[in-house]
Amino acid sequence: MLDPAIQEFLAERKEGWLKKKIKPSLSEAEQAEFEQEANQLFSLAEWLPNAAKRAKQLNLVSHPSKFSHPGAKTSSVIAQARPENDGFLRFGNVEKVEMDVLGNAAAIDVYKFLSLKLQDDQTVLEHLEQQSKTIQQQFAISSESFESLHQGFMEIKSDGFSRVSTSGSVKQVYFPVEEEENGYHLLSILTSSGMMYELKKRINYIRFSDAAKQAREDRKGGEYNVDGVREIYDLTAIGFGGTKPQNISILNNANGGVAYLLKSVPPDLSRRNVRLPKKDFFNQTLWTKEFEWIFSALNSVLIEDARNNIDIRLKRDELFAHAVENTSRILWKVRTIEAGWSNSDTYDSLPQWQKHWLDAAYECKRAENDDYIDQAVTAFSRWFITAFEAYLKVEKVMFDDVDIRHFIGQADLFDSAMQLQIKEAFR
Repeated sequence: MLDPAIQEFLAERKEGWLKKKIKPSLSEAEQAEFEQEANQLFSLAEWLPNAAKRAKQLNLVSHPSKFSHPGAKTSSVIAQARPENDGFLRFGNVEKVEMDVLGNAAAIDVYKFLSLKLQDDQTVLEHLEQQSKTIQQQFAISSESFESLHQGFMEIKSDGFSRVSTSGSVKQVYFPVEEEENGYHLLSILTSSGMMYELKKRINYIRFSDAAKQAREDRKGGEYNVDGVREIYDLTAIGFGGTKPQNISILNNANGGVAYLLKSVPPDLSRRNVRLPKKDFFNQTLWTKEFEWIFSALNSVLIEDARNNIDIRLKRDELFAHAVENTSRILWKVRTIEAGWSNSDTYDSLPQWQKHWLDAAYECKRAENDDYIDQAVTAFSRWFITAFEAYLKVEKVMFDDVDIRHFIGQADLFDSAMQLQIKEAFR
């Protein structure tokens, strides 16, 4: 039994042919004559051998050369690229890229026939390539042998060149190859028209599909839409073939000779005003110059009165509180960076508790567990002492052990209000 897809294909061709031939002015006898002729022309036994002979007028390609130059004549390229999870947008990594066809536009019905999907979801061409039993049964006609039909249809994959040939009209690049004696290969750059028009298809879906129209209506009316509105800005349309897109390729003609170019320019980056730490927040993100006025004031206080009395300690604690406030401000700048930044390999050496403390991705976890706060206070106190000593350089005023314990929270020299203030600043 003839596959329904083939039956429907021949019926559509027959109907289209009759529409062109039969006019209202024709008599019933003349109309009947045309119908009889159509039955003959579009019977499988008649149409199939004719189509097999016309297949050589077409060339099946994945990368047509005419997109580089309309006059370019090269070998027909059918790329066989395997999909790889390599992160590249390339031929082989895009599913179901449509093949293109060059040649006589009048024979396009042959390509459409070969593209028909039979009941097993394989195309006629795929069956012919395998010489499957299914296609042999479908092509069992008395007027032509299967071998002859197979040979004729497979001519669509032959370009008539005795060897691989390129054209001077195609863009070419010299590519260095260390192993080769000449030191380079001359590569011809060809366009995958299937990928190009798959891109156009997807962009048009984003812009003009019913779902996109509904999303815009919902936005206009202030309604929630689960998909949201997506826009692609700065699109550029590029034409191939002018008023005769069919001269480039069949796929180009089907798309009106117009494809899209996405904007491809260096990004307009704004300078990040905070440095993300790779190993340690305090040593890599805190900029000591922002604390110089605090260090200078602290130095003046300690030089003014070296006695460790309550007034000196209160002034010192006040300056320390300013340093905590500065650090808290920088901390929140880091937290405004896109959540999840610390998951990058770049930040593998950053301690986990600092990732927990700094990255907005851990906001919920911080609410559940605040053990990181004590670690942050201790680490900051140690950094502050080290940075202050570095600032003093030669004329240092060294801290004694009590001062150090004070800063790192190992003594009860901070009152409870001060301790709470510091912890809240680092929460």
